[in-house]
Amino acid sequence: MSDHIFGMLDMAVVGVVVFGFGIWQLVSINREIRKDRSPERPGHSVGEHGLDDGRPKPPE
Repeated sequence: MSDHIFGMLDMAVVGVVVFGFGIWQLVSINREIRKDRSPERPGHSVGEHGLDDGRPKPPE
């Protein structure tokens, strides 16, 4: 009987740790996505500038 109780307790402890880690990862990813979408972060649209092929730009 006590073996079943200890088994359930062990599964509960591991489950809490796993769910806690998953929730922490979800919050962390959502925070990074929100930071990436913030207006103070510089960015550009796709195709706004030409491709960089590694050659130096000619003098203008």
